[in-house]
Amino acid sequence: MSVFPQSTVLGYPRIGPRRELKRALESYWDGRSGRAELERTGAELRARTWRRLAELGLEGLPSNTFSLYDQVLDTAVMLGAVPERYRAAEDPYFAMARGTEGLAPLRMTKWFDTNYHYIVPEIGPRTVFKLDAGKPLGEVREARALGFETRPVVVGPVTFLLLGSALDRLEEVLGCYAELLAALAAEGVAWVQLDEPALVADRTPEELAAVRDAYERLGALSERPGLFVASYFGDLGEALPVLAATPVEALGVDLVRGGVPEIDLTGKTVVAGVVSGRDVWRTPPERALAALGAIRASRVTVSTSCSLLHVPYDVEAESGLDPALKERLAFAEQKAAEVVALARGDVRGVPVSLPSEAAPAPVAAEGRGPYAVRAAAQGDRLRLPPLPITTIGSFPQTGELRAARAAAAAGTLPQQDYERRVEAEIERVIRLQERLGLDVLVHGEPERNDMVQYFAEHLDGFAVTANGWVQSYGSRCTRPPLLYGDVSRPAPITVRWARYAQSLTDKPVKGMLTGPVTIVAWSFVRDDLPLRDVVFQVADAVREEVRDLEAAGVPIVQVDEPALRELLPLRRAAQGGYLEWAVAAYRRATSGAGDRTQIHTHLCYSDADEILAAIDALDADVTTIESARSGARILGAVDAFERGLGPGVYDIHSPRVPSAEEVEDLLRRTLRVLPAERVWINPDCGLKTRTYEQVEASLANVVAATRRLRAEL
Repeated sequence: MSVFPQSTVLGYPRIGPRRELKRALESYWDGRSGRAELERTGAELRARTWRRLAELGLEGLPSNTFSLYDQVLDTAVMLGAVPERYRAAEDPYFAMARGTEGLAPLRMTKWFDTNYHYIVPEIGPRTVFKLDAGKPLGEVREARALGFETRPVVVGPVTFLLLGSALDRLEEVLGCYAELLAALAAEGVAWVQLDEPALVADRTPEELAAVRDAYERLGALSERPGLFVASYFGDLGEALPVLAATPVEALGVDLVRGGVPEIDLTGKTVVAGVVSGRDVWRTPPERALAALGAIRASRVTVSTSCSLLHVPYDVEAESGLDPALKERLAFAEQKAAEVVALARGDVRGVPVSLPSEAAPAPVAAEGRGPYAVRAAAQGDRLRLPPLPITTIGSFPQTGELRAARAAAAAGTLPQQDYERRVEAEIERVIRLQERLGLDVLVHGEPERNDMVQYFAEHLDGFAVTANGWVQSYGSRCTRPPLLYGDVSRPAPITVRWARYAQSLTDKPVKGMLTGPVTIVAWSFVRDDLPLRDVVFQVADAVREEVRDLEAAGVPIVQVDEPALRELLPLRRAAQGGYLEWAVAAYRRATSGAGDRTQIHTHLCYSDADEILAAIDALDADVTTIESARSGARILGAVDAFERGLGPGVYDIHSPRVPSAEEVEDLLRRTLRVLPAERVWINPDCGLKTRTYEQVEASLANVVAATRRLRAEL
């Protein structure tokens, strides 16, 4: 068996430095191009990645990290776990990811504690596992034709089945993995990477026994490549000695979010993740070298802590950043270079952060009145019908609107002309909602490029990038801001647009804000202060905005926290402490509102049913929460929820338009577990990614279904 390379990365961005994959996907979905053109774009991006990593001097090149949508979905397809209802679709792969007009997509949720979303495997009693190794083998051959030997990367069997809640099917799935390993060995592949991030969370004795059985069986195969089991996002903990006792030759450990292994791993190669794949700060060489030197193993390879999927491509593409800040940054390309330098013993580097004074202690925040008092005051003010209908905030971002925003930023469109266009779009959104019959309106957020970046652009302590795109799911990309200093709000941010929207209608309009946990979670955050302190700084800025919205006469303020579940530590021992300060930060951010101002919050696509007690503790008057895409699973946990609740009735991440009957069915299921006086009607999430045609048809059906139920009430 060949020696494991001295330097590697666990994965690399795949959307393209200029979001080439996004454009190719959306062109294919819209029917403007064919599958061959989409595949050609994918091949070009893969070739670029292999060439660039080789140019940087990286020895171990990964393959099969590229995906047209999601690596977990790719694994399901590879193993034949395609539900029967999708097999007749024109394109079963994208039908599972996005749905079709008559077929809902598979459930989607967050990849552990990141903002990346994966497609949850659907594994039932009738699922028949059958290997299709075409994709991993194809990429090995593709890279070899370009002159590169690669290490295929596949989601490991235990993690895959845990994600699909089907660990009892391990024996069958291992048969597929054994076939895959034999096929890779026959292809001349030296090493394969099996990703097992689920092992850094708490695992039961039965689950650990499954880990042992899986890797003893795969390790005992006579025809296979070397086995590299990669973990990331934390410590392997009790899973480490289990894996170490199997024939697996190489183990990957995250030394950024986890500690140096305490056990002796002589006889193994340790792939040491000392360069962070989750942030954009340069690696302090002294910290990395100390960690590398403390490992007891037969061989140590330098690597990233996880895939570089979670960071942008290249900091050199950023010409507008302050040079002092830019010197502190490392994106994917720079991180790969850091891995190579550390493997070669080059200890030159830049400190990960500049010295900072301790953040001031937060002052005590005033509280709001009891919910019963607030509900009465808000009821008198708002006078809403039963089952009030609203949306989550954003409306479609048209090409014309994005072009106007870009022109205003470039200085080619006068600011006053741009603002008139924003006002016209707000009026369009208000009139549409009035015509459809919604009860609580939104202004549609036409002035916002992103729900976090927009606030970062108006808060001190943040910087934003021009090309720092990171994949969130499918073709959806974000540019996480750089939170590098103390946060404060120099001036009101949203008040002007909320006031204008409210002036257009007699119906209540919500002011729309992003919560402190989410702003921090979806930014690249300084690491010289505890995360809690940073979140509380942002909470204070949000509280000032809430107060100004209320003073402007806005009757409802929505403070969204979709990342509340995302930041939950993977180990149970740390979860209580996190939830305590995260809830305190939210209540601090909303504490300036009076009892007559209704506070809403929103959560989506993050297994929120697992932290429902904490969501309840946020003390928002109304919580809207994703439900339609996940098959209404949240309804099994909300019976003790004591305030207004809006389980989503319309999955906005699919282009399909739900029928009124489908919406009505979801509403009836909701009303079986919640009293009607506390139920709100809303989509799963914001409507930014949809077209106006899709939105109008979908909301019309939502209104029709709601009116039928109101008539019965």
